[in-house]
Amino acid sequence: MRAADLAKVLLAALWGALLTSSAKGDIYRYVDPNGVVHFTNVPTSPKYRLYIRERRHRLIWDGGRRALRFDPLIRRTALQYGVDPLLVKAVIKVESDFDPWAVSHKGAKGLMQLMPETARHFRVRDPFDPVENVRAGVHYLKGLLALFRGELKLAIAAYNAGKEAVFQYGGVPPYAETQDYVRKVLAYYDLLRRHRTTAQGD
Repeated sequence: MRAADLAKVLLAALWGALLTSSAKGDIYRYVDPNGVVHFTNVPTSPKYRLYIRERRHRLIWDGGRRALRFDPLIRRTALQYGVDPLLVKAVIKVESDFDPWAVSHKGAKGLMQLMPETARHFRVRDPFDPVENVRAGVHYLKGLLALFRGELKLAIAAYNAGKEAVFQYGGVPPYAETQDYVRKVLAYYDLLRRHRTTAQGD
């Protein structure tokens, strides 16, 4: 590959990383022995080095109409299980960005990204049905909050990585994905609560 072509490929990779950095977090870079540059937001090797740090103050609520569409369902289900609707909304934002048809590379499905075993446990027939999905997701989140005695960080970490991982490490697991996930959920939750407080003060 000519140097000019290689430069174009690397520029495209970096541009793609930049476009997703606001949603996925910091960008890491690694140059392999063949001179090929790799970018990732979830480093899987100590060879990766921080390349671009996310500007956290740019975190904004951008759920839009999709978020508003599910507000009644979220509020009704959250109140039924005694969970703050804004926490549920923050989890859904990070999990699926309010896309009821979302499917992760691990097979998690729907608004609250239910794994197949979780869906079976809560007797979900159709994980893409927002009503069933949110009911099971909130029920599961409620159980985690109870298990970890209201420790929000631990419950959120367990929702992402599983309660076994949280117990194993005695806290938020040292997984880049989980740590980023917890940070984002808490940031959106805080943003929503501040907005609620402001609205109530008007």
